[in-house]
Amino acid sequence: MTAELQVFRLPDLGEGLTEAELINWLVAVGDEIRVDQPIAEVETAKSVVEVPSPYAGTVAVLHGEPGQTLDVGKPLISVARSGAPSAASGVVSSASADDAAPAPSVVGSAASSEPSTSGSGSGLPNTRKLVSGPSASALDATPGAASSAPASAVGSPSASPAAEAYRVEERAGSGNVLIGYGTSGGGEARRTRPRKVPAAVVIPELETPVASSRVPGKLSAVISPLVRKMARDHGVSLDSVPGSGESGLILRRDVEAAITEPRKSAPTPAVAEATSGSLDARTGLAVASRSAVRGVRKAVAANMSRSRSEIPEATVWVDVDATALLEMRAELKKRDEHRTPGLLAFIARFVTAGLKKYPELNTRFETLPDGSQEIIAFDGVNLGFAAQTDRGLVVPSVHGADKLSARELDAEIRRLTAVARDGKATPAELGSGTFTLNNYGVFGVDGSAAIINYPEVAMLGLGRIIDKPWVVDGQLAVRKVTELTLAFDHRVCDGETAAGFLRYVADAIENPGTVLSDL
Repeated sequence: MTAELQVFRLPDLGEGLTEAELINWLVAVGDEIRVDQPIAEVETAKSVVEVPSPYAGTVAVLHGEPGQTLDVGKPLISVARSGAPSAASGVVSSASADDAAPAPSVVGSAASSEPSTSGSGSGLPNTRKLVSGPSASALDATPGAASSAPASAVGSPSASPAAEAYRVEERAGSGNVLIGYGTSGGGEARRTRPRKVPAAVVIPELETPVASSRVPGKLSAVISPLVRKMARDHGVSLDSVPGSGESGLILRRDVEAAITEPRKSAPTPAVAEATSGSLDARTGLAVASRSAVRGVRKAVAANMSRSRSEIPEATVWVDVDATALLEMRAELKKRDEHRTPGLLAFIARFVTAGLKKYPELNTRFETLPDGSQEIIAFDGVNLGFAAQTDRGLVVPSVHGADKLSARELDAEIRRLTAVARDGKATPAELGSGTFTLNNYGVFGVDGSAAIINYPEVAMLGLGRIIDKPWVVDGQLAVRKVTELTLAFDHRVCDGETAAGFLRYVADAIENPGTVLSDL
């Protein structure tokens, strides 16, 4: 029965991410699914993406609950091949994902720590390989297979036609294992010979040690379905039960102890009240709440901290009369209201032109493993722009922005803003900028001591456009004025370069007709 299960492990969703939060299951146990059908929504530090299944068949096991953080390489879903009995109808349906294919925690001790009940014979699969298709271990890993199938049934001839049929399907490639990635069409999957399993492991309440590392907050290390049922019937959360078996395996006696423990030492109301309203040692104030730092906020925190600690930034700023630009756009809008670019698109076009004149600000500063340092210049501009979303601040980037007109930039900025706010931007769209334009004027502020978007070397900030007194031809007038602020990495250029770039953009805003005629 379980020999027909196919386990799909959470792949690397791009940019070297190591974990993702499970937002929502799009399928349920018992559902029939097809290749490339979305099975779950997960949130990474970059975006929310739908994960498609590389397998067709019946959903047998969902390895996780919404809100849980899953590590890359851990089982995500188990699928029974079409025509095979579903694991949901057998005793192995509640087996833990970590029990199915545990990964040795120390490479050097793999021989001694590898469980005899493992059917995969390997540790965590190569996550980069998973992006382009299921790995060999993913093809053969079976949750609970070793503990539910006799040794003689493993690798039996009757399973060969189904296995070969699946390999033909896998070699063809679905073309859409993940958004932005395709399955492999040319590589052949190699089958790992399953280990022979002692007959003793078919005992329902298994207490044989399994070398599986139990991590708080992850799926509980339980093999026996009877132990799980006991915990469920008594309302015991297995995540809070310490296992007395090897490597934290939860046994029946552990659940029994958890059931009886509250009766022995129930906390008094005073203790419970003190816990919920604990005092902060520094301020003496009651702690109202604690929020885990994860997802986009975790990525932003790490990126900003690294920028502040590594980049010796300097800042220059200038007030700019944007009246002429606003008048020019108003005139264009009269001629063609629906195709007139927004102000940000015009300024973006001035920025890309300025970066061609001052390419030092469109570079990256790198320290190599041997301690030497390099400044990497780019043939082109990927212009990032800061966008505030419900999930936090993200910076999608317009690829090849230096080759686009103001109208084309406007269309791409609008598109990327929409997908970013919907949480559908790809890692490539969110992590490949070479320079950032930040329009914080939309929040009603004039300036900002901006933090550079690491590993870029500069960021241009645009404040609100407001009426201010301004001297024009010796006369005091009311003009539309904004403030431009440039934060730059002093390692890649000096103040003269930064000031030259800033002045170029400011002049373009004040005299847009002259600059646009040269673009």
